[in-house]
Amino acid sequence: MRKFKKIVLILLVAIMFISCGEYNKVLNKGLNADRYKLAVELYEKENYKKAIPLFEKLVGPYAGKPQMERIQYMVADSYYKTEDYTLASYYFSKFIINYPSSSKVEEAAFVGAKSYFLAAPNYSLDQQDTDKALVAFQGFIDEYPNSELIPEANKYYKELISRLERKEFEVAKQYYHTEKYTAAMTAFDTFNEENLGSVFKEEALFYKYKAAFDLSMKSVLVKKNQRLIVAKAVYAKFVKSFPESEHLKEVNNMLEQLEKELVNTREEITKISQN
Repeated sequence: MRKFKKIVLILLVAIMFISCGEYNKVLNKGLNADRYKLAVELYEKENYKKAIPLFEKLVGPYAGKPQMERIQYMVADSYYKTEDYTLASYYFSKFIINYPSSSKVEEAAFVGAKSYFLAAPNYSLDQQDTDKALVAFQGFIDEYPNSELIPEANKYYKELISRLERKEFEVAKQYYHTEKYTAAMTAFDTFNEENLGSVFKEEALFYKYKAAFDLSMKSVLVKKNQRLIVAKAVYAKFVKSFPESEHLKEVNNMLEQLEKELVNTREEITKISQN
């Protein structure tokens, strides 16, 4: 039995080497017709990594020929299936431009947009691919409003918007954490003005209140009274906007401190004015 297994293993290894040898022969020295045939076979067997080099060899020789439409789509799809989303989006974009009447163009537009989405980094990094994905999904939604893929496209679009909002929110929060309170308050105001329906709206106003609170409590006497009043105004806006907020206990405790500080500040100002 062991001898039989050993023979089978040797045969499998031999077949693998022969197969690799034939693949390399076609890839490096084969006729374009042979490359095309093998590339399609590998693509249909979902061996995309081996199919890609063959397809790349065919892009030039088959330019302008009927097979090129199929080649260009399979190249794009192969890159997508191997998770090389940058190249996938590039080739899907080329396919849409070159074959606008293709039966595959709707699918290419969606998967191309999704490729940008998957290539986009998390919110803290450069958002170029996020911007490209937004444009691509908006283009898809406008071009194919009745597509069965619209719900999925809308889902990705909303998530992309959320990524950009998260980045803006985190930038504003960074101002707060580095104690640039005035800049933080301005940044949170701008955020809420420009992102009216954002899921971060409550947190943005909460952090604006924290910034106003810290700024007023740490201010010199000459500026403290006015800044305390501003902080109380931000508090009033927060509790009116979010009466059920989980931050209510914290903001109410902060209000008590503001009111005590306001009394102390006014007493101190009165003493100074009397001397």
